[in-house]
Amino acid sequence: MSSPLELAYRNTSLEPGARRHLDRLMATWSLLADLCFSDLLLYVPFDPLAGGTLSDDAHMLVVLGQVRPTTSPTLFEIDLVGEVVTARELPLVVEALRTGAIAVGEQRNDSGEGHLRVECIPVRYSAQVLGAISRVWSPTIARRRGALERVYLELFERLSLMVTDGIFPFADDELPVEHSPRVGDGVMVLDDRSRITFVSPNAVSALHRIGIMSALNGSTLPALGLDTSIVQDSFATRLPVVEEIERRSEVTLLLRCIPLLSRGEVTGALVLLRDVTDVRRRDRLLLTKDATIREVHHRVKNNLQTISSLLRLQARRIEAPAGKIALAEAERRIRAIAVVHEILSRESGDQVPFDEIVHALVKMAQESNVGPHDVAVRVEGELGDIPAEMATSLSVVLAELLQNAIEHAFVAGDTEVVAERPDGPPRIDLVFHHDPQHYEVIVRDNGVGLPEGFDIEVTRSLGLSIVRDLVRTQLDGSISMVDDRGTLVRLDVPTRRAGTAF
Repeated sequence: MSSPLELAYRNTSLEPGARRHLDRLMATWSLLADLCFSDLLLYVPFDPLAGGTLSDDAHMLVVLGQVRPTTSPTLFEIDLVGEVVTARELPLVVEALRTGAIAVGEQRNDSGEGHLRVECIPVRYSAQVLGAISRVWSPTIARRRGALERVYLELFERLSLMVTDGIFPFADDELPVEHSPRVGDGVMVLDDRSRITFVSPNAVSALHRIGIMSALNGSTLPALGLDTSIVQDSFATRLPVVEEIERRSEVTLLLRCIPLLSRGEVTGALVLLRDVTDVRRRDRLLLTKDATIREVHHRVKNNLQTISSLLRLQARRIEAPAGKIALAEAERRIRAIAVVHEILSRESGDQVPFDEIVHALVKMAQESNVGPHDVAVRVEGELGDIPAEMATSLSVVLAELLQNAIEHAFVAGDTEVVAERPDGPPRIDLVFHHDPQHYEVIVRDNGVGLPEGFDIEVTRSLGLSIVRDLVRTQLDGSISMVDDRGTLVRLDVPTRRAGTAF
């Protein structure tokens, strides 16, 4: 099902550049809503080829975006994005679209309680008016105008003119970073000489936390002891600039400087600042946690490799062939588990790139081949990243199936190695498929096939018993083994175990 925004875009004739401009606007216009203490709606005409003129009922307008202020109550409890209205219902929007100038007036309040104030701001891009921002507020619930409210509304008017001139949003501006400061976090206003003319109470508190107690108005950021060129860079590039300032490794402020322009000239700047100390502290803790987890996996891998080496040494001292084989198989299984921990020691997160594990297991199986003929292993498809909880079990299963094929698929009886097959030299195919619900693994060889009467349910092979039990108990999957011009093993494993969330 399409979202209201997708439906709205689908019914407008906007070229890609215009759409990107409106997307940038809707990514940054929470700043405008907070500064004017009002709800904002973005209206865009339907395809003009649909007929009618902007002033009659034949032409329609669609709400492309909506944003509520965090500095004042909202007037719209419901989401209006995607709503379609006739042009005649919105005369101020039509006026702004037709004239390209800001239109101000009133409209009837649907609740029946007085009238709402409306200011419509044309959104220009490359000399074309794409739509209009409708600012709607109620005089009865408007904030009492103090110094802060007057400054915020003046900033809104300056930014509104930049929207009308096609300057805001900035074409080359990157979208706001995560945790980007908002108006409620703290505001400073600078003049065209980088001197501070206004500081909001929250901004004063943020500056106090980094030790700045001196008078602010009339000063500059460097004069206050802030080692930053954020304002100069913003004035030079005429683009917003973001920077973090850290003091005493205890307090971190995130600053976003937005240049204010009029007729192409810089007239000042709006600086938003936010104390992100707690956010950065959590980031550092997460990095430390990730590093600790990777170190644990690294040590587990080293310990498993040590155990593998001890088993290999022990096998050399045993003369009984059965004992040598048993220790070799145990050593191989431990190495398969070590491969998973080696990758986990390099990758952070809960997902494991299983394709890397596959290549390591294929190499390990080929190196263990002691037969007189090489066995080619071909890999087709991939599983991508799988949950770490599944990786170990699936790795052991795949290692066992590869080793079983190499040791038994090309042997007639107990000792005779099959040198040639009707369909080519010895080969094992690994085929992987996956979708959101299942992983499918196929291990197919062109060997002698399964022994007569073989049944995996009653097999006496330790390796295949391990495979069967791991697939069913640890992976909640199913396994089948059939003759298919050789042996074909098929695993079907759900991407998530029942009752768990990987």
